[in-house]
Amino acid sequence: MGLSVENQPPTLVVMGVSGVGKTTVARLLAERLGLPYAEADDFHPPANIAKMAAGIPLDDQDRQPWLHALADWLGSQVATGTGGVVACSALKRRYRDILRSQAPATRFLHLTGDQTLIRARLADRSGHFMPASLLDSQYAALEPLQPDEPGAEMDVAHTPSELAARAALLFAPSHPRPVNGDLA
Repeated sequence: MGLSVENQPPTLVVMGVSGVGKTTVARLLAERLGLPYAEADDFHPPANIAKMAAGIPLDDQDRQPWLHALADWLGSQVATGTGGVVACSALKRRYRDILRSQAPATRFLHLTGDQTLIRARLADRSGHFMPASLLDSQYAALEPLQPDEPGAEMDVAHTPSELAARAALLFAPSHPRPVNGDLA
Protein backbone atom coordinates (compact mmCIF):
# COMPACT_ATOMS: atom_id res chain seq x y z
CA MET A 1 0.00 0.00 0.00
CA GLY A 2 1.36 3.47 -0.92
CA LEU A 3 1.90 6.42 1.30
CA SER A 4 -1.07 8.59 2.12
CA VAL A 5 -0.99 12.06 0.57
CA GLU A 6 -0.15 13.51 4.00
CA ASN A 7 2.93 11.30 4.34
CA GLN A 8 4.25 11.54 0.78
CA PRO A 9 7.32 13.63 0.20
CA PRO A 10 6.01 17.06 -0.82
CA THR A 11 6.27 18.79 -4.16
CA LEU A 12 6.96 22.45 -3.54
CA VAL A 13 7.45 25.54 -5.71
CA VAL A 14 9.36 28.47 -4.25
CA MET A 15 7.93 31.41 -6.20
CA GLY A 16 8.22 35.17 -6.58
CA VAL A 17 9.71 37.88 -8.72
CA SER A 18 13.33 37.81 -9.82
CA GLY A 19 15.74 38.70 -7.04
CA VAL A 20 13.75 37.49 -4.02
CA GLY A 21 16.10 34.56 -3.45
CA LYS A 22 14.03 31.71 -4.88
CA THR A 23 17.05 29.64 -5.88
CA THR A 24 18.87 30.04 -2.58
CA VAL A 25 15.81 29.34 -0.43
CA ALA A 26 14.63 26.44 -2.62
CA ARG A 27 18.04 24.75 -2.49
CA LEU A 28 18.22 25.13 1.29
CA LEU A 29 14.64 23.90 1.65
CA ALA A 30 15.29 20.86 -0.57
CA GLU A 31 18.39 20.07 1.48
CA ARG A 32 16.51 20.39 4.79
CA LEU A 33 13.70 18.12 3.57
CA GLY A 34 15.99 15.68 1.75
CA LEU A 35 14.25 16.32 -1.59
CA PRO A 36 15.53 16.68 -5.15
CA TYR A 37 15.87 20.27 -6.37
CA ALA A 38 15.18 21.73 -9.81
CA GLU A 39 15.89 25.25 -11.07
CA ALA A 40 13.13 26.41 -13.40
CA ASP A 41 15.60 28.53 -15.38
CA ASP A 42 17.24 25.27 -16.53
CA PHE A 43 13.98 24.28 -18.24
CA HIS A 44 13.79 27.40 -20.46
CA PRO A 45 14.41 26.83 -24.15
CA PRO A 46 17.34 28.87 -25.56
CA ALA A 47 14.95 31.27 -27.33
CA ASN A 48 13.41 32.29 -24.00
CA ILE A 49 16.81 32.92 -22.43
CA ALA A 50 17.90 35.02 -25.42
CA LYS A 51 14.69 37.04 -25.25
CA MET A 52 15.04 37.78 -21.53
CA ALA A 53 18.76 38.55 -21.88
CA ALA A 54 17.79 41.15 -24.49
CA GLY A 55 15.46 42.76 -21.94
CA ILE A 56 12.27 41.51 -23.61
CA PRO A 57 9.66 40.05 -21.25
CA LEU A 58 8.34 36.60 -22.08
CA ASP A 59 4.72 36.31 -23.11
CA ASP A 60 2.36 33.49 -22.22
CA GLN A 61 3.11 31.66 -25.49
CA ASP A 62 6.84 31.68 -24.65
CA ARG A 63 6.12 30.26 -21.20
CA GLN A 64 3.87 27.35 -22.23
CA PRO A 65 6.54 24.74 -23.10
CA TRP A 66 8.62 25.82 -20.11
CA LEU A 67 5.73 25.49 -17.64
CA HIS A 68 4.68 22.13 -19.07
CA ALA A 69 8.26 20.82 -18.76
CA LEU A 70 8.28 21.88 -15.11
CA ALA A 71 4.87 20.28 -14.54
CA ASP A 72 6.20 17.06 -16.06
CA TRP A 73 9.20 17.16 -13.70
CA LEU A 74 6.91 17.66 -10.69
CA GLY A 75 4.67 14.84 -11.91
CA SER A 76 7.64 12.51 -12.28
CA GLN A 77 8.68 13.32 -8.71
CA VAL A 78 5.22 12.33 -7.49
CA ALA A 79 5.19 9.17 -9.64
CA THR A 80 8.52 8.01 -8.20
CA GLY A 81 7.51 8.98 -4.65
CA THR A 82 10.50 11.26 -4.19
CA GLY A 83 8.86 14.70 -4.04
CA GLY A 84 10.87 17.74 -4.99
CA VAL A 85 11.43 21.47 -4.74
CA VAL A 86 11.43 23.86 -7.71
CA ALA A 87 12.51 27.49 -7.78
CA CYS A 88 10.15 29.13 -10.28
CA SER A 89 8.64 32.59 -10.60
CA ALA A 90 5.10 31.14 -11.03
CA LEU A 91 3.80 34.72 -11.14
CA LYS A 92 0.27 34.03 -12.36
CA ARG A 93 -2.47 31.74 -11.14
CA ARG A 94 -2.78 30.08 -14.54
CA TYR A 95 0.96 29.27 -14.45
CA ARG A 96 0.58 27.69 -11.03
CA ASP A 97 -2.40 25.72 -12.32
CA ILE A 98 -0.18 24.30 -15.08
CA LEU A 99 2.49 23.41 -12.53
CA ARG A 100 -0.12 21.55 -10.45
CA SER A 101 -1.55 19.78 -13.50
CA GLN A 102 0.83 16.82 -13.10
CA ALA A 103 1.26 17.11 -9.33
CA PRO A 104 -2.04 18.34 -7.83
CA ALA A 105 -0.78 18.37 -4.22
CA THR A 106 2.01 20.85 -5.08
CA ARG A 107 2.26 23.71 -2.61
CA PHE A 108 3.79 27.15 -3.05
CA LEU A 109 6.11 29.30 -0.97
CA HIS A 110 5.70 32.87 -2.20
CA LEU A 111 8.75 34.95 -1.29
CA THR A 112 7.88 38.63 -1.03
CA GLY A 113 9.81 41.74 -0.19
CA ASP A 114 10.19 45.46 -0.45
CA GLN A 115 10.78 46.49 -4.09
CA THR A 116 13.75 48.68 -3.11
CA LEU A 117 15.45 45.69 -1.47
CA ILE A 118 14.73 43.47 -4.49
CA ARG A 119 16.10 46.09 -6.92
CA ALA A 120 19.27 46.37 -4.87
CA ARG A 121 19.70 42.59 -4.91
CA LEU A 122 19.26 42.49 -8.68
CA ALA A 123 21.77 45.31 -9.14
CA ASP A 124 24.35 43.31 -7.14
CA ARG A 125 23.70 40.04 -9.00
CA SER A 126 26.02 38.96 -11.78
CA GLY A 127 25.99 36.07 -14.22
CA HIS A 128 22.21 35.86 -14.60
CA PHE A 129 20.31 36.41 -17.84
CA MET A 130 17.41 38.23 -16.19
CA PRO A 131 18.10 41.99 -16.21
CA ALA A 132 16.84 44.27 -13.44
CA SER A 133 14.94 46.22 -16.10
CA LEU A 134 12.36 43.42 -16.26
CA LEU A 135 11.49 43.63 -12.55
CA ASP A 136 8.65 46.11 -13.15
CA SER A 137 7.07 43.74 -15.70
CA GLN A 138 7.27 40.92 -13.16
CA TYR A 139 5.57 42.96 -10.45
CA ALA A 140 2.90 43.99 -12.98
CA ALA A 141 2.27 40.33 -13.86
CA LEU A 142 2.37 39.03 -10.27
CA GLU A 143 -0.85 37.49 -8.98
CA PRO A 144 -0.34 36.59 -5.30
CA LEU A 145 -1.55 33.23 -4.05
CA GLN A 146 -5.32 33.09 -3.89
CA PRO A 147 -7.15 31.86 -0.78
CA ASP A 148 -7.79 28.46 -2.39
CA GLU A 149 -4.17 27.92 -3.44
CA PRO A 150 -2.11 25.76 -1.09
CA GLY A 151 0.91 27.60 0.20
CA ALA A 152 2.32 30.37 2.30
CA GLU A 153 3.92 33.76 1.92
CA MET A 154 7.19 34.77 3.59
CA ASP A 155 8.99 38.10 3.65
CA VAL A 156 12.59 38.01 2.42
CA ALA A 157 13.63 40.44 5.13
CA HIS A 158 14.58 37.19 6.92
CA THR A 159 17.75 35.32 5.94
CA PRO A 160 17.50 32.47 3.43
CA SER A 161 18.41 30.01 6.19
CA GLU A 162 15.61 31.32 8.42
CA LEU A 163 13.13 31.15 5.54
CA ALA A 164 14.15 27.59 4.66
CA ALA A 165 13.92 26.50 8.30
CA ARG A 166 10.42 27.97 8.68
CA ALA A 167 9.29 26.53 5.36
CA ALA A 168 10.68 23.09 6.24
CA LEU A 169 8.56 23.07 9.39
CA LEU A 170 5.52 24.28 7.50
CA PHE A 171 5.82 21.93 4.51
CA ALA A 172 7.12 18.77 6.16
CA PRO A 173 5.12 15.73 4.99
CA SER A 174 3.31 15.26 8.31
CA HIS A 175 2.39 18.95 8.71
CA PRO A 176 -1.16 20.02 7.79
CA ARG A 177 -1.40 21.65 4.39
CA PRO A 178 -1.57 25.44 4.59
CA VAL A 179 -4.08 27.14 2.35
CA ASN A 180 -2.67 30.57 1.60
CA GLY A 181 -1.13 30.82 5.03
CA ASP A 182 1.11 33.69 5.99
CA LEU A 183 4.33 33.17 7.84
CA ALA A 184 6.05 36.48 8.43
